[in-house]
Amino acid sequence: MEVKQTKLTGVLTIKPPTIFEDFRGTYVELYNEQLYINAGIKVKFIQDDISISSKHVLRGIHGDKETWKLISCLYGKFYLVVVNWDKNSLQYCQWESFTLSEKNCIQVLVPPNFGIGHLVLSEQAIFSYKQSTYYNRANQFTLVWNDQKLNIWWPINNPILSQRDSGIG
Repeated sequence: MEVKQTKLTGVLTIKPPTIFEDFRGTYVELYNEQLYINAGIKVKFIQDDISISSKHVLRGIHGDKETWKLISCLYGKFYLVVVNWDKNSLQYCQWESFTLSEKNCIQVLVPPNFGIGHLVLSEQAIFSYKQSTYYNRANQFTLVWNDQKLNIWWPINNPILSQRDSGIG
């Protein structure tokens, strides 16, 4: 298992402990609590969610003040943006992007007070995330994907958005 600190304090990239490929396909051990604890990641995850989306769909940017998330790409490829939304942090409003795919098997661990958004780059993608709290939309904040204050670079100008994610509702 390979764990690396990113430029955003507390955000980690993780190469899962077991990746095995042969002529039959690929086996990936996505999560083993003891190995993560041994690596210093002592987050208790209590909910798993997936999102299945088509090319050019952008979901987010959402977050809350309590939830840790462990993000993986189970199928396809997507562009993930993580934004520091902690007003007490020197890195407030700073963001970092990652490309996750079924091929690179990279996971991203995101602490509370960060927003996440992802854009599907492949024809379809399955986005997986483990959460340390139960989902509660009422506790979430939403950042507009193209907010000029954040100045996030996205590899598309006209993504497919929900009303909530477009900043309208």
